[in-house]
Parts: sequence; C-alpha cells; structure tokens
Amino acid sequence: MRILLTGAFQYNEEQLQMIKELGVEVFFLQQEKDNLPLQASEIDAVVCNGLFLYHELEGFSSLKYIQLTSAGFDRVPLDEIKKRDIIINNARGVYSIPMAEWALARILERYKHLTTFNCNQKQSVWVKDRNLREINGTSAAIVGAGNIGQEVAKRLSAFGAHTTGYDIFLGDRHYFEEVHHVDALRSEIQKYDIVVLTAPLTDETKHMISGNILDSMKKDAILVNIARGGLVDTSDLINVLRKRKDIYAALDVFEEEPLPNSSPLWQMDNVVVSPHNSFVSNGNNERMFSVIFNNLKQYLNQ
Repeated sequence: MRILLTGAFQYNEEQLQMIKELGVEVFFLQQEKDNLPLQASEIDAVVCNGLFLYHELEGFSSLKYIQLTSAGFDRVPLDEIKKRDIIINNARGVYSIPMAEWALARILERYKHLTTFNCNQKQSVWVKDRNLREINGTSAAIVGAGNIGQEVAKRLSAFGAHTTGYDIFLGDRHYFEEVHHVDALRSEIQKYDIVVLTAPLTDETKHMISGNILDSMKKDAILVNIARGGLVDTSDLINVLRKRKDIYAALDVFEEEPLPNSSPLWQMDNVVVSPHNSFVSNGNNERMFSVIFNNLKQYLNQ
C-alpha cells in the first residue's frame, strides 16, 4: 500500500520508521499545495490536513483511507468521501486538552482582570481591584458536547460551575450536569454566564450564533469560541458587541483567517483576539502520532 504523508504533521525518524514497519510504501509532501510526489491515482492512503483544498479528490481513484490531522472535517469533501466508502479519521482527542485549558485561561483572564494587573505592573502602579469574579457558582453552556466540550466541562466543573452541554446527540456525557438539544440554545441562552463554542462547522451549524442569540445573552456574559469562526455570524457579533459593552468575547477562530487588519474586532475593548492558537501544546505531537499510527495499524489489520 502506498501512503502519502504531508507536512501537516512533523514526523521524526523513529516515527517514520514505525510507519514503514507496518509494511507500507511511504511518500512525503511537505506543502500540501505543491505537486504530488507520485500520481494521485497511485495513492492508497493519505495523512493530511488541507490536501483536498488543492488537489481534487476525483483524481485519487485508488484512495481507500484518510487520516486528518485536524479535529474538524470542514476542509475535506466529506459527502464525496462517504459516497466512495473511503475510511476517514479525524484527530479525535488530540487537541481537546490544550483547547480546554485555553478556554479556561481566557475566562479567568476576564474574571480576575489579569490584563489590568499586567498593565499596572508595567507602569509600576499599585492599585487593588475590588471587582473580581469567581467561576464558582456560574452557569456555563458548552455548545458541542464531544471530546473538546467534555474537557472544557471537566475544568469548569472543577471550579464549581454548573455545566450544560448542547449537542445534536443527547444522552449522558462526562462532566455535564445536563445535556440539551442544540435547538434549545436560542430560548435558554439568557441563563448562562459563560458560553463556550466547541461544535464542528457544518451546513447546519454555520452562523448558529446569530444576532438574536448574542443579543439575548445574560448581562456580563462571556463568549469563548475555540471551534470554528463560521459558527458565529461575524457582522452580527460586531453589531451586538458595539451595542452591549457588558458582553465579552474571547475569539481564537474567525470566518476569515488571518483576521483582516481592517476588522473592528482588533480594537474593541470587549474582545480579545488570538490567531487560531488554542490547540497548540507540547503534548500534541505524542497524541497525534499515537492516533495516526494506531488508526493506520488497525486499518491494515482488518
């Protein structure tokens, strides 16, 4: 079997050798937009991220297996993949821990006014702040009750928050005190001090966080988006945040990336921006290779 590995994951020599010892012929492509090292029709399996944004799936006539290095499926032609019965795996569980820690960090940054203390330190200013908040006793909605959402709920629960999950699939999930269907979010959003978005981006979830939902948020609520920018209608978000200065948005993902310099989000006092960075961690390499290797090994042993 011929497998194409791309620069979406940086393999060391030991890891490459482990893959080769599975009995596959390995080819490598550093930049996914570049020319393939062999004909697409000769490739049986790929490990990639955005390869099919630059190369038509139709040309991969022998393709039977895809391993993504991303948690989302929004960068691949999923419908066509399913039609052809190609096995596809995502990076399930790889980025959940750092993303959940990032969400918690942004919430604490807001509640404890850490940015203010940092600015005061740089100016040698000694001023106490009597308006800090606790996570304890708050109500948190996590939209998307999968691996990432469960890791967020785990941490918020440890701080004493009441956690409610919203998902298209119901049933008990770890660390959630209750799980509701995502359709109920519109009528229940006003209950939550904290709203964290961890849902995948699909045709159904695009712009699910609209102006009506944003404007219905609880006073002094915080919105954290570590999933995909397209879950939120950006124009609506800007309009609501301009009107409601009490709402705070911690945004790591955007509909257009990089975020244009002209975007008002950069300069808004009730917004904190980061460059799609919440998934980065020193623990990712080990977890990602474990997923790549074990999934491939299981596929080959079928």
